[in-house]
Amino acid sequence: MPDLLIELFSEEIPARMQTRAAEDLKKRVTDGLVEAGLTYAGAAALSTPRRLTLAVDGLLAESPTVREERKGPKVGAPDKAIEGFLRGAGLTRDQLEERETPKGAVYFALIEKPGRPAAEIIAEVLEDTIRNFPWPKSMRWGAGALRWVRPLHSILCILSDENGASVVDLNIDGIKAGNTTRGHRFMAPDEITVSGFDDYAAKLKRAHVVLDARERAEAIWQEATNQAFASGLDVVEDKGLLAEVAGLVEWPVVLMGAIDQEFLELPPEVLQTSMKEHQKFFSVKNPKTGRIEKFITVANRETADNGATILAGNQKVLSARLADAKFFWENDLRTAKSEAGMSAWVENLGNVTFHNKLGTQATRIDRIAALAREIAPVVGADADLAEQAARVAKADLSSEMVYEFPELQGLMGRYYAEAAGLPQAVANACEQHYSPLGPGDDVPSEPVSVAVALADKLDTLTGFWAIDEKPTGSKDPFALRRAALGVIRLVLENDVRVRLNMVFGRAAEIIGKREDASGEAFADVNDLLSFFHDRLKVFLRDQGIRHDVIDACIAMDGNDDLTLLVKRARALEDFLKTEDGENLLQGFKRANNILTQAEEKDGVEYSYGADRKFAEDDAEKALFDALEAGGAAISPAIEAEDFAAAMRGMAALRAPVDAFFEAVQVNAENEVLRRNRLNLLSQIRQVCGQVADLTKVEG
Repeated sequence: MPDLLIELFSEEIPARMQTRAAEDLKKRVTDGLVEAGLTYAGAAALSTPRRLTLAVDGLLAESPTVREERKGPKVGAPDKAIEGFLRGAGLTRDQLEERETPKGAVYFALIEKPGRPAAEIIAEVLEDTIRNFPWPKSMRWGAGALRWVRPLHSILCILSDENGASVVDLNIDGIKAGNTTRGHRFMAPDEITVSGFDDYAAKLKRAHVVLDARERAEAIWQEATNQAFASGLDVVEDKGLLAEVAGLVEWPVVLMGAIDQEFLELPPEVLQTSMKEHQKFFSVKNPKTGRIEKFITVANRETADNGATILAGNQKVLSARLADAKFFWENDLRTAKSEAGMSAWVENLGNVTFHNKLGTQATRIDRIAALAREIAPVVGADADLAEQAARVAKADLSSEMVYEFPELQGLMGRYYAEAAGLPQAVANACEQHYSPLGPGDDVPSEPVSVAVALADKLDTLTGFWAIDEKPTGSKDPFALRRAALGVIRLVLENDVRVRLNMVFGRAAEIIGKREDASGEAFADVNDLLSFFHDRLKVFLRDQGIRHDVIDACIAMDGNDDLTLLVKRARALEDFLKTEDGENLLQGFKRANNILTQAEEKDGVEYSYGADRKFAEDDAEKALFDALEAGGAAISPAIEAEDFAAAMRGMAALRAPVDAFFEAVQVNAENEVLRRNRLNLLSQIRQVCGQVADLTKVEG
């Protein structure tokens, strides 16, 4: 079985596109080969800035011959029907076979498709892949019609086995497939002839090209940390930057440079962001002081002076960038420390539109401040501090530093609030109120920060619901799903007890006091809680709680108290995993089914209470006793929100319910007994229904 090697060699592919492009090449080629009948043992895709590579092992030398039998029209059918069948099968009438079937004589066609050489199939599949490659952006060059992310220079496409290698015959807009590639652009630019993947990888390594992006990343990180360690420093970990830099070089050369003394007092985050965004440098910090003191850059070539010239040029450019950052920082500090302080920035936000139907950023800040003040007592925060924090939390959006580096919003707010002499709780809220931004983000725990973070997200959600700008399908332009998940995590991880419907209503009232820029009436926010419940299901699913269990708890009163809802759901989930829970659920389902059918048949509701004096069987009497005891145990437990105790009360019902159904016929001939037993089933439904709506639980 031959092996296939493909390389598409071009000008530099943007780093962010390389990994996806390699996977697209692998999927499209292998899918095309398999569809044409060529199976394979394994496939691997690799990428560098200048090449996409695919190696396919154990490929069939040719596709197998395929024999297919097709049933056609009846013998004697109209000629047009028979001719259509012949065209589809690619046969003539004399090649059809007549067979007797239970429905009479029918034509059958035996179609044989001979196998094809692998090289022929590969050429077709690869040409289709190249011409229809899903680049996010592509270009044409010269006079050709071919599109590629950057000008495509050559195609390497060879099949190799124990007898040697052969080039696949392929020519795409004048680019003819061959068995050659080139090494590093500067260090080994000459042509290299290869005979298979191992030969290809080894020769490229000698030509200063590391094919595997993971190998390049590991080499960069290893060398960077070694150099930093030798100076008693640490490299600030940044996996995203590491992956990007590994996509910028084919032969990584790690160099460590110094930052000018005048910039060392800048906040470390400013240094780190400036170097990352503008220069793709790693930050190197002093573990004793936390200051960023050096940087790591990755060159794409070795030089005679061991990178000294490269470092000197990088340091010069970096100094110019950091001079700008220092200017912004010092200007912002002067504003923060001035008499007006951060309020001057807030006033400027009166000229910034948040949304044309929801007013300016300054108007929104007023709403958040009012809401934060009301939420503060619920989360144990000082109302005055919560309002103060809400009024300055977004002030840094007007600062020069955040204008230059938007990703520093919030963090710079904390620095400026501290410089302005504001309380530390207020300063911390400036940084933390955006959190959590994602599933892995930390959740604020300081009460003032929690109050402002909740107010911010709830204002966003209620506001966009009020103007009927809700997420639809995969579209969520205002990140409302993320905001709802943020509220859920803030509430649950801080054990906050708040009735969301009341907060929605208050937030809507606050919004309603502001004039809608378009004059349109605000929509209601009645279904906002349903949106939260949907987000909660997604959140809890990752924690092992089933959707049907959550639905059973959502059906209960108080379902807008997320902490109570989740507490109930966790207890029910744990109970249903036990043998008692599983069996009681089956008993409940059986009771509910019998009762529902009887109520539909009789046209009455059996919910008036069974009478123990009509109980004949011992199992029946035992169930009366168990339900009385269970109700007495479960009701106060639910009221005390002790769901574990409520589940223990449920567990005690399991054996009496099982015994009742084994010993007693509910639909007895005696109508008095029947009605009494149906009312007894109603008691099972009522007692168990205090915990959750078990009709919604599957099983």
